Amino acid sequence: MRTYDFAPLYRSSVGFDQIANMMDRALRADSTTQSYPPYNIEKLEDDAYRISIAVAGFSDNDLSVEVRDKALIVSARKADEDEGKTYLHRGIATRAFERRFHLADHVQVTGAEHVDGMLHIELELQVPEALKPRQIQIASDVKRVEKDVVDAKSVN
Repeated sequence: MRTYDFAPLYRSSVGFDQIANMMDRALRADSTTQSYPPYNIEKLEDDAYRISIAVAGFSDNDLSVEVRDKALIVSARKADEDEGKTYLHRGIATRAFERRFHLADHVQVTGAEHVDGMLHIELELQVPEALKPRQIQIASDVKRVEKDVVDAKSVN
């Protein structure tokens, strides 16, 4: 695996350390990728997403969905109900897990649903009005432009 040095980015920019940290986490996660439980990330619309996680064998009480520090944390702990049972074959994994998804700015978790062994988590990009593009009206008043030019000359 390649390692990348983000020092040049830190030397020539301000405020992009969050992006470098995110890239570093993504590169580190590739080397230690866990496969349990399997999941999908869907883009439903331009501003709507769904994460679906296969959680067969877990009840609603065993699952936890939490948002903390710009991260969605999904975890499960199975109560030990297997006492006294003897399995000839055990292929359904119900081991504990914790899966983290780092959320971009303004991505909000809007709901979660557990149906047919799948945990569906709905997410939405909610951009504040102040950050949305807005149209600026262009003034065509000649007197206003001339006044600004005169004021600029008198200051200099």
